[in-house]
Amino acid sequence: MGQKLKIAGWISVGVFAGALTTVSLQTVARGTVTPLPLEEIQQLSAVFGLIKTDYVEPVDDKKLITDAIAGMVSSLDPHSQYFDKKTFKEFREGTTGKFVGVGIEITQEDGLIKIVSPIEGSPAYRAGLKTNDLITKIDDTAVRGLTLNEAVKRMRGEPSTKVLLTIFRKDENRTFPVTITREEIKTQSVKGKVIEPGYAWIRLSQFQERTVDDFVRKVEEIYQQEPKLKGLVLDLRNDPGGLLDAAVAISAAFLPENVTVVSTNGQLADSKATYKATPSFYTRRGQGDPLKRLPAALKSVPLVVLVNEGSASASEIVAGALQDHQRATLMGSQTFGKGSVQTVRPLGPDTGIKITTARYYTPSGRSIQAKGIVPDVMVDETAEGDVYAVLRTREADLEKHLGTGQGQEQLSPEQDKAREEAREEARKRLEEEIKKNPAGRKLPEFGTDKDFQLTQALHRLKGEPVQVSKTLTERKEEKKEE
Repeated sequence: MGQKLKIAGWISVGVFAGALTTVSLQTVARGTVTPLPLEEIQQLSAVFGLIKTDYVEPVDDKKLITDAIAGMVSSLDPHSQYFDKKTFKEFREGTTGKFVGVGIEITQEDGLIKIVSPIEGSPAYRAGLKTNDLITKIDDTAVRGLTLNEAVKRMRGEPSTKVLLTIFRKDENRTFPVTITREEIKTQSVKGKVIEPGYAWIRLSQFQERTVDDFVRKVEEIYQQEPKLKGLVLDLRNDPGGLLDAAVAISAAFLPENVTVVSTNGQLADSKATYKATPSFYTRRGQGDPLKRLPAALKSVPLVVLVNEGSASASEIVAGALQDHQRATLMGSQTFGKGSVQTVRPLGPDTGIKITTARYYTPSGRSIQAKGIVPDVMVDETAEGDVYAVLRTREADLEKHLGTGQGQEQLSPEQDKAREEAREEARKRLEEEIKKNPAGRKLPEFGTDKDFQLTQALHRLKGEPVQVSKTLTERKEEKKEE
Protein backbone atom coordinates (compact mmCIF):
# COMPACT_ATOMS: atom_id res chain seq x y z
CA MET A 1 0.00 0.00 0.00
CA GLY A 2 1.30 3.41 -0.85
CA GLN A 3 0.51 5.16 2.42
CA LYS A 4 0.70 8.92 2.45
CA LEU A 5 1.75 10.30 5.82
CA LYS A 6 3.32 13.39 4.26
CA ILE A 7 4.66 13.37 0.72
CA ALA A 8 7.44 15.86 1.25
CA GLY A 9 11.18 16.20 1.79
CA TRP A 10 14.26 15.82 -0.39
CA ILE A 11 17.15 13.46 0.24
CA SER A 12 20.59 14.13 -1.19
CA VAL A 13 21.84 11.45 -3.57
CA GLY A 14 25.18 13.13 -4.22
CA VAL A 15 26.56 11.20 -1.26
CA PHE A 16 27.13 8.09 -3.40
CA ALA A 17 29.43 9.92 -5.78
CA GLY A 18 31.20 11.53 -2.85
CA ALA A 19 31.68 8.16 -1.18
CA LEU A 20 34.08 7.17 -3.90
CA THR A 21 36.39 10.15 -3.50
CA THR A 22 36.34 11.46 0.07
CA VAL A 23 36.64 10.32 3.67
CA SER A 24 34.53 13.18 5.02
CA LEU A 25 31.20 11.42 4.69
CA GLN A 26 27.77 12.41 5.85
CA THR A 27 24.18 12.47 4.64
CA VAL A 28 21.85 15.42 4.93
CA ALA A 29 18.19 14.44 5.19
CA ARG A 30 15.26 16.39 6.64
CA GLY A 31 17.63 19.00 8.11
CA THR A 32 19.78 16.53 10.08
CA VAL A 33 23.39 15.45 9.56
CA THR A 34 24.03 11.72 9.78
CA PRO A 35 27.61 10.39 9.73
CA LEU A 36 28.18 7.50 7.33
CA PRO A 37 30.15 4.36 8.37
CA LEU A 38 33.56 4.90 6.72
CA GLU A 39 34.64 1.23 6.50
CA GLU A 40 31.42 0.06 4.85
CA ILE A 41 31.42 2.98 2.38
CA GLN A 42 35.01 2.12 1.45
CA GLN A 43 33.85 -1.46 0.78
CA LEU A 44 31.05 -0.13 -1.43
CA SER A 45 33.61 1.96 -3.31
CA ALA A 46 35.88 -1.09 -3.70
CA VAL A 47 33.04 -3.27 -5.02
CA PHE A 48 32.02 -0.53 -7.45
CA GLY A 49 35.61 -0.33 -8.71
CA LEU A 50 36.00 -4.11 -9.07
CA ILE A 51 32.78 -4.38 -11.07
CA LYS A 52 33.90 -1.57 -13.36
CA THR A 53 37.32 -3.17 -14.01
CA ASP A 54 36.75 -6.93 -13.69
CA TYR A 55 33.17 -7.72 -14.77
CA VAL A 56 32.83 -9.66 -18.02
CA GLU A 57 31.30 -6.70 -19.87
CA PRO A 58 30.94 -2.95 -19.23
CA VAL A 59 28.25 -1.92 -16.73
CA ASP A 60 26.61 1.49 -16.71
CA ASP A 61 27.54 3.63 -13.69
CA LYS A 62 23.97 4.83 -13.22
CA LYS A 63 22.63 1.27 -13.20
CA LEU A 64 25.11 0.19 -10.54
CA ILE A 65 24.20 3.08 -8.26
CA THR A 66 20.43 2.81 -8.71
CA ASP A 67 20.58 -0.97 -8.15
CA ALA A 68 22.59 -0.34 -4.97
CA ILE A 69 19.94 2.13 -3.77
CA ALA A 70 17.13 -0.29 -4.66
CA GLY A 71 18.84 -3.13 -2.79
CA MET A 72 19.49 -0.99 0.28
CA VAL A 73 15.85 0.10 0.49
CA SER A 74 14.26 -3.28 -0.32
CA SER A 75 16.37 -5.01 2.35
CA LEU A 76 14.53 -3.09 5.09
CA ASP A 77 11.06 -4.66 4.87
CA PRO A 78 8.61 -5.88 2.18
CA HIS A 79 7.02 -2.44 1.68
CA SER A 80 9.99 -0.09 1.34
CA GLN A 81 10.87 0.50 -2.31
CA TYR A 82 13.05 2.57 -4.64
CA PHE A 83 11.17 4.20 -7.53
CA ASP A 84 12.91 4.79 -10.84
CA LYS A 85 11.23 7.04 -13.39
CA LYS A 86 8.86 4.34 -14.69
CA THR A 87 7.83 2.84 -11.33
CA PHE A 88 7.36 6.31 -9.80
CA LYS A 89 4.87 7.16 -12.57
CA GLU A 90 3.03 3.85 -12.07
CA PHE A 91 2.89 4.42 -8.30
CA ARG A 92 1.36 7.87 -8.74
CA GLU A 93 -1.23 6.43 -11.13
CA GLY A 94 -2.16 3.82 -8.54
CA THR A 95 -2.91 6.36 -5.82
CA THR A 96 -4.89 8.73 -8.04
CA GLY A 97 -7.03 5.98 -9.53
CA LYS A 98 -6.16 7.28 -13.01
CA PHE A 99 -4.17 5.65 -15.82
CA VAL A 100 -3.97 5.74 -19.60
CA GLY A 101 -5.34 2.64 -21.28
CA VAL A 102 -8.41 1.07 -22.86
CA GLY A 103 -10.56 0.72 -19.71
CA ILE A 104 -11.15 -2.94 -18.91
CA GLU A 105 -10.93 -5.08 -15.78
CA ILE A 106 -9.23 -8.33 -16.76
CA THR A 107 -8.21 -11.74 -15.49
CA GLN A 108 -6.47 -14.76 -17.02
CA GLU A 109 -8.23 -17.84 -18.32
CA ASP A 110 -6.65 -20.79 -20.18
CA GLY A 111 -3.60 -18.69 -21.04
CA LEU A 112 -5.72 -15.91 -22.56
CA ILE A 113 -6.88 -12.58 -21.14
CA LYS A 114 -10.53 -12.56 -20.13
CA ILE A 115 -12.50 -9.33 -19.79
CA VAL A 116 -14.19 -9.25 -16.40
CA SER A 117 -15.86 -5.94 -17.10
CA PRO A 118 -15.37 -2.92 -19.35
CA ILE A 119 -15.26 0.27 -17.27
CA GLU A 120 -18.38 2.30 -18.01
CA GLY A 121 -17.72 5.18 -20.41
CA SER A 122 -14.20 3.94 -21.30
CA PRO A 123 -12.90 3.41 -24.88
CA ALA A 124 -13.37 -0.36 -24.48
CA TYR A 125 -16.97 0.17 -23.32
CA ARG A 126 -17.71 2.43 -26.30
CA ALA A 127 -16.07 -0.10 -28.65
CA GLY A 128 -18.60 -2.71 -27.56
CA LEU A 129 -16.30 -5.09 -25.65
CA LYS A 130 -18.24 -7.34 -23.28
CA THR A 131 -17.79 -9.32 -20.10
CA ASN A 132 -16.28 -12.79 -20.87
CA ASP A 133 -14.71 -11.66 -24.17
CA LEU A 134 -11.25 -13.21 -24.57
CA ILE A 135 -8.27 -11.19 -25.86
CA THR A 136 -6.07 -13.42 -28.02
CA LYS A 137 -3.64 -10.81 -29.43
CA ILE A 138 -2.47 -7.32 -28.47
CA ASP A 139 -1.24 -5.62 -31.65
CA ASP A 140 0.95 -8.33 -33.24
CA THR A 141 1.74 -10.14 -29.98
CA ALA A 142 -0.06 -13.36 -29.07
CA VAL A 143 -1.42 -13.19 -25.53
CA ARG A 144 -0.78 -16.85 -24.73
CA GLY A 145 2.46 -16.97 -22.77
CA LEU A 146 2.23 -13.40 -21.46
CA THR A 147 1.72 -12.76 -17.77
CA LEU A 148 -1.24 -10.62 -16.72
CA ASN A 149 1.10 -7.71 -15.91
CA GLU A 150 2.81 -7.97 -19.30
CA ALA A 151 -0.57 -7.86 -21.04
CA VAL A 152 -1.60 -4.81 -18.98
CA LYS A 153 1.63 -2.97 -19.90
CA ARG A 154 1.04 -3.63 -23.61
CA MET A 155 -2.49 -2.26 -23.44
CA ARG A 156 -1.46 0.86 -21.55
CA GLY A 157 0.41 3.68 -23.25
CA GLU A 158 0.27 7.35 -24.12
CA PRO A 159 -3.03 9.22 -24.60
CA SER A 160 -4.45 9.24 -28.17
CA THR A 161 -2.30 6.28 -29.29
CA LYS A 162 -4.00 3.21 -30.74
CA VAL A 163 -3.88 -0.46 -29.78
CA LEU A 164 -5.29 -3.34 -31.85
CA LEU A 165 -6.98 -6.08 -29.80
CA THR A 166 -8.03 -9.40 -31.32
CA ILE A 167 -11.16 -10.61 -29.55
CA PHE A 168 -12.72 -14.07 -29.35
CA ARG A 169 -16.37 -13.93 -28.31
CA LYS A 170 -17.43 -17.36 -27.04
CA ASP A 171 -21.19 -17.02 -27.24
CA GLU A 172 -20.98 -15.92 -30.90
CA ASN A 173 -18.10 -18.30 -31.74
CA ARG A 174 -16.21 -15.65 -33.70
CA THR A 175 -12.91 -13.79 -33.67
CA PHE A 176 -12.66 -10.14 -34.69
CA PRO A 177 -10.23 -7.19 -34.40
CA VAL A 178 -10.97 -3.97 -32.51
CA THR A 179 -8.81 -0.86 -32.73
CA ILE A 180 -9.08 1.25 -29.58
CA THR A 181 -7.64 4.71 -28.91
CA ARG A 182 -6.11 4.94 -25.44
CA GLU A 183 -7.23 7.68 -23.08
CA GLU A 184 -7.09 8.53 -19.39
CA ILE A 185 -9.20 6.09 -17.40
CA LYS A 186 -10.65 6.85 -13.98
CA THR A 187 -11.14 3.66 -11.99
CA GLN A 188 -14.08 3.17 -9.64
CA SER A 189 -13.04 2.16 -6.14
CA VAL A 190 -16.60 2.29 -4.74
CA LYS A 191 -19.57 0.06 -5.60
CA GLY A 192 -22.88 -0.21 -3.83
CA LYS A 193 -26.57 -0.94 -4.06
CA VAL A 194 -29.74 -1.56 -2.11
CA ILE A 195 -29.78 -5.36 -1.71
CA GLU A 196 -33.32 -5.64 -0.46
CA PRO A 197 -35.82 -3.21 1.09
CA GLY A 198 -34.16 -1.52 4.07
CA TYR A 199 -30.65 -2.96 3.57
CA ALA A 200 -27.70 -1.81 1.45
CA TRP A 201 -24.15 -2.88 0.57
CA ILE A 202 -21.18 -0.62 -0.16
CA ARG A 203 -17.86 -2.05 -1.29
CA LEU A 204 -14.51 -0.23 -1.23
CA SER A 205 -11.90 -1.96 -3.40
CA GLN A 206 -9.10 0.56 -2.66
CA PHE A 207 -8.48 3.89 -0.93
CA GLN A 208 -7.60 6.36 -3.69
CA GLU A 209 -7.82 10.14 -4.09
CA ARG A 210 -11.35 9.83 -5.51
CA THR A 211 -12.61 7.24 -3.02
CA VAL A 212 -14.17 9.63 -0.48
CA ASP A 213 -16.08 11.64 -3.12
CA ASP A 214 -17.25 8.41 -4.80
CA PHE A 215 -18.31 7.00 -1.42
CA VAL A 216 -20.36 10.11 -0.61
CA ARG A 217 -22.10 9.95 -4.00
CA LYS A 218 -22.91 6.27 -3.54
CA VAL A 219 -24.35 6.84 -0.04
CA GLU A 220 -26.50 9.68 -1.42
CA GLU A 221 -27.81 7.37 -4.17
CA ILE A 222 -28.65 4.65 -1.66
CA TYR A 223 -30.51 7.02 0.69
CA GLN A 224 -32.45 8.51 -2.21
CA GLN A 225 -33.60 5.02 -3.11
CA GLU A 226 -34.06 3.85 0.51
CA PRO A 227 -34.55 6.85 2.86
CA LYS A 228 -35.35 4.60 5.85
CA LEU A 229 -32.28 2.40 5.74
CA LYS A 230 -32.34 -0.25 8.49
CA GLY A 231 -28.83 -1.61 8.02
CA LEU A 232 -25.66 -1.23 5.95
CA VAL A 233 -22.85 -3.65 5.05
CA LEU A 234 -19.45 -2.00 4.45
CA ASP A 235 -17.42 -4.48 2.41
CA LEU A 236 -13.63 -4.19 2.80
CA ARG A 237 -12.77 -7.71 1.64
CA ASN A 238 -9.63 -7.86 -0.56
CA ASP A 239 -9.14 -4.10 -0.17
CA PRO A 240 -5.33 -3.73 -0.16
CA GLY A 241 -5.40 -0.20 1.27
CA GLY A 242 -4.25 3.09 -0.20
CA LEU A 243 -4.22 6.62 1.16
CA LEU A 244 -4.33 7.34 4.88
CA ASP A 245 -6.49 10.47 4.64
CA ALA A 246 -9.13 8.50 2.70
CA ALA A 247 -9.21 5.86 5.46
CA VAL A 248 -9.62 8.56 8.12
CA ALA A 249 -12.46 10.14 6.13
CA ILE A 250 -14.36 6.86 5.63
CA SER A 251 -14.03 6.15 9.36
CA ALA A 252 -15.22 9.68 10.20
CA ALA A 253 -18.33 9.14 8.07
CA PHE A 254 -19.59 6.65 10.67
CA LEU A 255 -17.99 7.90 13.92
CA PRO A 256 -18.75 10.79 16.30
CA GLU A 257 -16.72 13.89 15.54
CA ASN A 258 -13.23 14.25 17.00
CA VAL A 259 -12.79 10.68 18.27
CA THR A 260 -9.45 8.99 17.51
CA VAL A 261 -9.35 6.97 14.29
CA VAL A 262 -5.71 5.82 14.29
CA SER A 263 -2.35 6.81 15.72
CA THR A 264 1.16 6.33 14.34
CA ASN A 265 4.55 6.07 15.98
CA GLY A 266 8.06 6.10 14.51
CA GLN A 267 11.45 7.80 14.83
CA LEU A 268 10.51 11.12 13.24
CA ALA A 269 8.53 13.74 15.11
CA ASP A 270 5.88 13.86 12.36
CA SER A 271 5.60 10.07 12.53
CA LYS A 272 4.19 10.40 16.03
CA ALA A 273 0.66 11.47 15.28
CA THR A 274 -2.98 10.92 16.19
CA TYR A 275 -5.60 11.17 13.46
CA LYS A 276 -9.13 12.10 14.52
CA ALA A 277 -12.57 12.03 12.93
CA THR A 278 -12.54 15.71 12.11
CA PRO A 279 -12.16 17.50 8.74
CA SER A 280 -8.68 18.89 9.43
CA PHE A 281 -7.32 15.32 9.28
CA TYR A 282 -8.79 14.33 5.92
CA THR A 283 -9.68 17.38 3.83
CA ARG A 284 -7.25 18.39 1.10
CA ARG A 285 -5.92 21.91 0.71
CA GLY A 286 -8.40 24.25 -0.93
CA GLN A 287 -11.27 21.75 -0.68
CA GLY A 288 -14.21 21.65 1.70
CA ASP A 289 -15.41 18.75 3.82
CA PRO A 290 -16.80 16.09 1.43
CA LEU A 291 -18.66 14.39 4.30
CA LYS A 292 -20.97 17.38 4.86
CA ARG A 293 -23.34 16.05 2.21
CA LEU A 294 -23.84 12.73 3.96
CA PRO A 295 -27.21 12.07 5.63
CA ALA A 296 -27.06 12.37 9.42
CA ALA A 297 -28.59 8.88 9.71
CA LEU A 298 -25.31 7.34 8.52
CA LYS A 299 -23.79 8.03 11.95
CA SER A 300 -26.23 5.65 13.63
CA VAL A 301 -27.40 3.15 10.99
CA PRO A 302 -26.69 -0.45 12.14
CA LEU A 303 -23.41 -1.43 10.49
CA VAL A 304 -21.58 -4.67 9.63
CA VAL A 305 -18.05 -4.55 8.20
CA LEU A 306 -16.85 -7.51 6.12
CA VAL A 307 -13.09 -8.25 6.13
CA ASN A 308 -10.80 -11.09 5.11
CA GLU A 309 -7.11 -11.98 4.71
CA GLY A 310 -6.92 -9.60 1.75
CA SER A 311 -8.04 -6.59 3.79
CA ALA A 312 -4.86 -4.63 4.45
CA SER A 313 -3.50 -1.34 5.76
CA ALA A 314 -6.06 1.46 5.18
CA SER A 315 -8.93 -1.04 5.27
CA GLU A 316 -7.56 -2.38 8.57
CA ILE A 317 -7.44 1.16 9.96
CA VAL A 318 -11.13 1.63 9.17
CA ALA A 319 -12.08 -1.81 10.54
CA GLY A 320 -10.03 -1.28 13.73
CA ALA A 321 -11.49 2.18 14.38
CA LEU A 322 -15.10 1.06 13.91
CA GLN A 323 -14.48 -2.02 16.08
CA ASP A 324 -12.74 -0.16 18.93
CA HIS A 325 -15.50 2.47 19.06
CA GLN A 326 -18.11 -0.34 18.98
CA ARG A 327 -19.68 1.32 15.96
CA ALA A 328 -19.85 -1.84 13.84
CA THR A 329 -19.78 -5.61 14.02
CA LEU A 330 -16.81 -7.03 12.12
CA MET A 331 -17.43 -10.29 10.29
CA GLY A 332 -15.29 -12.54 8.08
CA SER A 333 -11.72 -13.65 8.73
CA GLN A 334 -8.61 -12.13 10.32
CA THR A 335 -7.11 -9.34 8.20
CA PHE A 336 -3.71 -9.21 6.50
CA GLY A 337 -1.79 -7.39 9.24
CA LYS A 338 -0.12 -4.62 7.24
CA GLY A 339 0.12 -2.01 9.96
CA SER A 340 3.07 0.10 8.84
CA VAL A 341 3.18 3.60 7.34
CA GLN A 342 5.07 4.20 4.11
CA THR A 343 6.11 7.76 3.30
CA VAL A 344 7.18 8.78 -0.20
CA ARG A 345 10.32 10.94 -0.34
CA PRO A 346 11.24 12.40 -3.73
CA LEU A 347 14.90 12.00 -4.73
CA GLY A 348 14.58 14.15 -7.83
CA PRO A 349 11.91 15.28 -10.28
CA ASP A 350 10.94 11.73 -11.28
CA THR A 351 12.54 9.30 -8.79
CA GLY A 352 11.99 8.64 -5.11
CA ILE A 353 11.75 6.10 -2.33
CA LYS A 354 8.83 4.72 -0.40
CA ILE A 355 10.11 4.03 3.09
CA THR A 356 8.47 2.67 6.23
CA THR A 357 8.36 5.47 8.79
CA ALA A 358 5.89 4.35 11.47
CA ARG A 359 3.48 1.70 12.74
CA TYR A 360 -0.28 2.08 12.97
CA TYR A 361 -2.23 1.63 16.21
CA THR A 362 -6.00 1.38 16.62
CA PRO A 363 -7.77 3.85 18.97
CA SER A 364 -7.36 1.42 21.89
CA GLY A 365 -3.60 1.16 21.22
CA ARG A 366 -3.50 -2.21 19.43
CA SER A 367 -0.74 -2.65 16.84
CA ILE A 368 -2.08 -3.80 13.48
CA GLN A 369 1.37 -4.82 12.20
CA ALA A 370 1.83 -8.59 11.60
CA LYS A 371 -1.32 -9.21 13.65
CA GLY A 372 -4.23 -7.69 11.78
CA ILE A 373 -7.77 -7.18 12.99
CA VAL A 374 -9.71 -10.15 14.36
CA PRO A 375 -13.43 -10.04 13.46
CA ASP A 376 -16.10 -10.13 16.15
CA VAL A 377 -17.72 -13.01 14.26
CA MET A 378 -15.66 -15.46 12.19
CA VAL A 379 -17.53 -16.40 8.99
CA ASP A 380 -16.36 -18.73 6.20
CA GLU A 381 -16.30 -17.74 2.54
CA THR A 382 -18.86 -20.41 1.65
CA ALA A 383 -21.46 -22.54 3.39
CA GLU A 384 -19.10 -25.51 2.90
CA GLY A 385 -16.32 -23.85 4.90
CA ASP A 386 -13.04 -22.03 4.37
CA VAL A 387 -10.60 -24.94 4.24
CA TYR A 388 -7.97 -23.18 2.10
CA ALA A 389 -7.53 -20.09 4.29
CA VAL A 390 -4.23 -21.52 5.57
CA LEU A 391 -2.78 -21.21 2.05
CA ARG A 392 -3.23 -17.46 1.95
CA THR A 393 -0.23 -15.25 2.63
CA ARG A 394 -0.46 -12.60 5.32
CA GLU A 395 1.98 -9.94 6.51
CA ALA A 396 3.47 -12.28 9.12
CA ASP A 397 4.44 -14.71 6.32
CA LEU A 398 6.50 -12.14 4.40
CA GLU A 399 10.27 -12.16 4.67
CA LYS A 400 11.77 -9.29 6.68
CA HIS A 401 8.37 -8.17 7.94
CA LEU A 402 8.26 -5.81 10.91
CA GLY A 403 6.99 -7.15 14.21
CA THR A 404 4.11 -5.61 16.12
CA GLY A 405 6.43 -3.41 18.14
CA GLN A 406 4.63 -4.72 21.22
CA GLY A 407 6.88 -7.65 22.09
CA GLN A 408 5.64 -10.39 19.75
CA GLU A 409 7.66 -11.18 16.66
CA GLN A 410 8.52 -14.20 14.48
CA LEU A 411 7.39 -17.82 14.50
CA SER A 412 9.47 -20.34 16.39
CA PRO A 413 10.90 -23.23 14.28
CA GLU A 414 8.25 -25.55 15.77
CA GLN A 415 5.40 -23.17 14.93
CA ASP A 416 6.78 -22.63 11.44
CA LYS A 417 6.97 -26.39 10.84
CA ALA A 418 3.39 -26.92 12.07
CA ARG A 419 2.11 -24.20 9.77
CA GLU A 420 3.92 -25.63 6.76
CA GLU A 421 2.47 -29.07 7.52
CA ALA A 422 -1.03 -27.56 7.65
CA ARG A 423 -0.40 -25.79 4.35
CA GLU A 424 0.85 -28.99 2.71
CA GLU A 425 -2.28 -30.81 3.84
CA ALA A 426 -4.45 -28.01 2.41
CA ARG A 427 -2.51 -28.10 -0.88
CA LYS A 428 -3.18 -31.83 -1.20
CA ARG A 429 -6.89 -31.28 -0.57
CA LEU A 430 -6.90 -28.56 -3.22
CA GLU A 431 -5.16 -30.85 -5.75
CA GLU A 432 -7.72 -33.59 -5.11
CA GLU A 433 -10.58 -31.16 -5.60
CA ILE A 434 -9.09 -29.89 -8.89
CA LYS A 435 -8.87 -33.50 -10.15
CA LYS A 436 -12.58 -33.92 -9.46
CA ASN A 437 -13.43 -30.48 -10.85
CA PRO A 438 -10.83 -29.25 -13.44
CA ALA A 439 -12.52 -25.85 -13.65
CA GLY A 440 -11.55 -25.32 -10.04
CA ARG A 441 -13.50 -23.99 -7.12
CA LYS A 442 -14.58 -20.44 -7.89
CA LEU A 443 -15.90 -18.13 -5.21
CA PRO A 444 -19.07 -16.19 -6.01
CA GLU A 445 -18.75 -12.52 -6.93
CA PHE A 446 -18.95 -10.12 -3.99
CA GLY A 447 -22.34 -8.45 -3.67
CA THR A 448 -24.38 -11.16 -5.39
CA ASP A 449 -27.12 -13.34 -3.92
CA LYS A 450 -24.57 -16.20 -3.84
CA ASP A 451 -22.18 -14.21 -1.59
CA PHE A 452 -22.33 -16.32 1.61
CA GLN A 453 -20.57 -13.83 3.89
CA LEU A 454 -22.82 -10.99 2.72
CA THR A 455 -25.87 -13.17 3.43
CA GLN A 456 -24.58 -13.78 6.97
CA ALA A 457 -23.99 -10.04 7.43
CA LEU A 458 -27.63 -9.40 6.49
CA HIS A 459 -28.73 -12.06 8.99
CA ARG A 460 -26.75 -10.21 11.68
CA LEU A 461 -28.37 -6.87 10.83
CA LYS A 462 -31.82 -8.46 11.00
CA GLY A 463 -31.12 -10.22 14.30
CA GLU A 464 -31.31 -13.65 12.63
CA PRO A 465 -28.97 -16.61 13.34
CA VAL A 466 -25.52 -16.42 11.71
CA GLN A 467 -23.61 -19.48 10.49
CA VAL A 468 -20.36 -19.02 12.38
CA SER A 469 -17.16 -20.58 11.00
CA LYS A 470 -16.21 -24.05 12.20
CA THR A 471 -12.71 -23.86 10.69
CA LEU A 472 -11.42 -20.30 11.17
CA THR A 473 -9.50 -19.45 14.34
CA GLU A 474 -7.62 -16.36 15.42
CA ARG A 475 -4.00 -16.37 14.35
CA LYS A 476 -2.18 -15.35 17.50
CA GLU A 477 0.88 -13.13 17.77
CA GLU A 478 3.94 -15.33 18.01
CA LYS A 479 6.67 -14.65 20.55
CA LYS A 480 10.19 -14.63 19.20
CA GLU A 481 12.47 -17.31 20.62
CA GLU A 482 15.46 -15.93 22.48
